Amino acid sequence: MIKREKYLKKIKPFIDKPLIKAITGIRRCGKSVLLQQICDELLERGVSTGQIISINKELYEYDFIKNYTDLHRYVSSKRDLNSKKTYYVFVDEVQEIDQWEKCINSLLAENHYDLYISGSSARFLSSELATLISGRYVEFQIYTFSFSEFVELYIQKNTEGKTDRDFLFSEYQKYGGFPGLFSIEWEEIVLRQYLQSVFNTILLKDVITRNKVRDAAMLQRILFFLADNCGNITTAKNISDFLKSQKMKISPETVQNYIQFALDAYLLIQSKRYDIKGKRLLELHEKYYMGDLGLLYAMKGFEPDMISARLENIVLHEMLTRGYQVKVGKNTQREVDFICEKGNDKIYLQVCKSLYEGNAYEREYKAYEGIEDFFPKYVLSLDQGFDTDKNGIKWMNIKDFLFENKI
Repeated sequence: MIKREKYLKKIKPFIDKPLIKAITGIRRCGKSVLLQQICDELLERGVSTGQIISINKELYEYDFIKNYTDLHRYVSSKRDLNSKKTYYVFVDEVQEIDQWEKCINSLLAENHYDLYISGSSARFLSSELATLISGRYVEFQIYTFSFSEFVELYIQKNTEGKTDRDFLFSEYQKYGGFPGLFSIEWEEIVLRQYLQSVFNTILLKDVITRNKVRDAAMLQRILFFLADNCGNITTAKNISDFLKSQKMKISPETVQNYIQFALDAYLLIQSKRYDIKGKRLLELHEKYYMGDLGLLYAMKGFEPDMISARLENIVLHEMLTRGYQVKVGKNTQREVDFICEKGNDKIYLQVCKSLYEGNAYEREYKAYEGIEDFFPKYVLSLDQGFDTDKNGIKWMNIKDFLFENKI
């Protein structure tokens, strides 16, 4: 396994600080391993194993911890009441514990504990009860492996296999970056079965069960529609109208609720549209991408005509892992694929398969016309050896962009 340094670097400054460290992200993205890597960091700093209290609600041995009272009783039983040492508490999938916030808030107030929690729902920190810890936590969102992480681990695991970058990129496009891929045989049928299992688990546990969805079949139809339209501008009304044309009645409001459930489970990523001239977010016509490309493969297999959407999905995922907020840009009648912002930094990105196809060259560069700020603007494609600078707009090969982290 590889160390997830980009996340550890963000978390380390908060170790031993009186704040709850909340780690969020899609189920199976590596949150448990990251918690273990934080434990390893503590041990390297001289913390004893007796000071570390770990609870993983996915393991049967912790099934008896049903609610906040059970949690508090268990944690308290592990602390030496005569000790003045700090105890480090790790609770994995904390949302599975009823009213967990009451216990975590109490432990924080007791000043004996440094607290780390993880959850697979975007809503577990925004519930009514979570107001108990409002202002007392810092959140770190974790993603599945980036391409560079994928390459590093693939080479570790396949020392005698094919490891050239073009091959690995084609594998990443297909299977995505769920860490569990590297614990099974690297065979297509096995990998797809694993990814389908991940998709079904997230769908059942984090969407259907958590939100008490009554019409699971309709939910799946909506998700498959969004998968078919990955990277396209979509509205709840569009989906509702399409389903009505298929003799299935559902209101736009219900469609929107189902989409939100999938967003909360990180099955989907939403990219809102931003009016570059008007400098405002637009209320409608968002784009939706997959939380990981392996989910798209689980649902639809690999469809060559979706390569452009897959490339956009990969670039979006990459910029999110680098800590950027990402929006779709509306530039009068044109569209900029991504506006990426982090603090005072801003980067514009256009993504396409090849600038040699049809009017792609004109379309991708013209998207920037009229944008008069001085922030970097890039066109990313799979081509090799293109002119790297045109009117201040830089071209870059997508694999170089992903692997070398030059931007």
